[in-house]
Amino acid sequence: MDIERLILKHALINAYQHGGRANPKAVIGKVLGENPELRPKAKEIIPLVNRIVEQVNALSLEEQEAKLREIYPEFFKAKKDKREEKKGLPPLPKAEKGKVVTRFAPNPDGAFHLGNARAAILSHEYARMYDGKFILRFDDTDPKVKRPEPIFYEMIIEDLEWLGINPDEIHYASDRLEIYYRYAEELIKMGKAYVCTCPPEEFRRLRDAGKPCPHRDEPVEVQLERWYKMLNGEYKEGEAVVRIKTDLNHPNPAVRDWPALRIIDNPNHPRTGNEYRVWPLYNFASAIDDHELGITHIFRGQEHAENETRQRYIYEYFGWEYPVTVHHGRLSIEGVILSKSKTRKGIEEGKYLGWDDPRLGTIRALRRRGIRPEAIRELIIGVGLKKSDATVSWDNLAAINRKLVDPVANRYFFVADPIPMYIEGYDEEFIAEIPLHPDHPERGKRRLVFRPGKPVYVSRDDLNLIKPGNFVRLKDLFNVEILEASEEGIEAKFHSVDYEVAREKGWRMIHWVTDGKPCKVFVPQGDELLVRRGLLEADAAVNVDEVVQFERFGFVRIDDVTPKEVVAIFAHK
Repeated sequence: MDIERLILKHALINAYQHGGRANPKAVIGKVLGENPELRPKAKEIIPLVNRIVEQVNALSLEEQEAKLREIYPEFFKAKKDKREEKKGLPPLPKAEKGKVVTRFAPNPDGAFHLGNARAAILSHEYARMYDGKFILRFDDTDPKVKRPEPIFYEMIIEDLEWLGINPDEIHYASDRLEIYYRYAEELIKMGKAYVCTCPPEEFRRLRDAGKPCPHRDEPVEVQLERWYKMLNGEYKEGEAVVRIKTDLNHPNPAVRDWPALRIIDNPNHPRTGNEYRVWPLYNFASAIDDHELGITHIFRGQEHAENETRQRYIYEYFGWEYPVTVHHGRLSIEGVILSKSKTRKGIEEGKYLGWDDPRLGTIRALRRRGIRPEAIRELIIGVGLKKSDATVSWDNLAAINRKLVDPVANRYFFVADPIPMYIEGYDEEFIAEIPLHPDHPERGKRRLVFRPGKPVYVSRDDLNLIKPGNFVRLKDLFNVEILEASEEGIEAKFHSVDYEVAREKGWRMIHWVTDGKPCKVFVPQGDELLVRRGLLEADAAVNVDEVVQFERFGFVRIDDVTPKEVVAIFAHK
């Protein structure tokens, strides 16, 4: 392979892998890495690389891919073989076909995010792998600190369905309080739990010293009397709590006689109102329900390992077998907020537009941004069951999503911050007929019309290319010479029609519209939400929730369509 063809190959590969923009330094590294004998000539090669990279970056993604398939088809075969070699999830310990029961237990105090989705997707995937059962259990027994809200029950179910997760059963912990009371009373009668009325700071002092609470070893009859007082309202909030007896010498003080049920006055719970005032804490309700619902395998974050230690005491006292627990690390995405508390605070302060603000990492936000559910599932399954924390880059998710949307997304021209270009020397109407998708001619074509005497509009982003004396190609139209250029307008002169002329001379390609319709694109950038206003092809038949490609701009999801304006959310390059 001659040197220019070698550089072209690596430039096309680099552009294909990075949304259409090749990096000259990366290309040089690949060329010299593959051919060390060229290192002494590096200084001579660099200008050549820069020129070829500029030519490649002037092509559309479709043109880059077509050229790469032409000169190096082996690249795509290698990618396909690599995908086929990928393994799915590893076998599940102690799993039997038809007997696996998993659960996902979100707290409906906010919309769930990519990190939560890990447990949901893994639980559902394994349940289906083993022809088992997947249960959705709402952990909604904290009406004070992590207060559930009706809207989030609905959101979570909708988000799961969108991800392709359909629960076999749905349970609400707040509907099961009588069950928790029955087990609590049984534990008290067994001498494995007791009612503590110590002030919290006094109990902590004793606990940290490894000493028993004065109520710990009082007779069962006394404990039951206190228990009934809790239920009857004779104790107020904070005056009594049921504790599970554990090892007072346990190295972790938080495990020593941990709290199982407490009093909440006037809970005003969204499902049960003020009917109940004694509420189980997470570890008690979770332990009881996992047994009652027949859960065989639990997928939870590594940070919950301490909770398992607490819950195993209950299983030991009742003689139950604890489910197989698979711990995994936290999952986060670079530069995207996942924290419910930070999200809620930002919404309350007006910083975010809502739980589906495209800057966030909630499932609703990713959906609004144009990320497909299959991309999220593939990402989660790819990360797998790693115990270490994992941070994925937005580029990782975008690469998976691009593979899914590229074959189905129609193409359109969008000109951001438009500037009029007046073209002389071409006196006939020119109709550019462009396929809606280059690989699917059956979908039809778009028609853009150039009319003599009327301007075309090009993007302010391309002003660095549009300088007097430069030549550019108006994609699918013709080539022009720039005579004058400013932010107010551009004067140009017709040069030629053939694309081959522009390709051979390395002229850059830009997009254009004539009578475009106003279009606004929201572009998330870290914690900022930029707005790009411009013109979309006048006849673009786009619909809400459709993902399309604005050529040379990126993939977007159509968020709103009105007679006055199209609104889109930027997904990725």
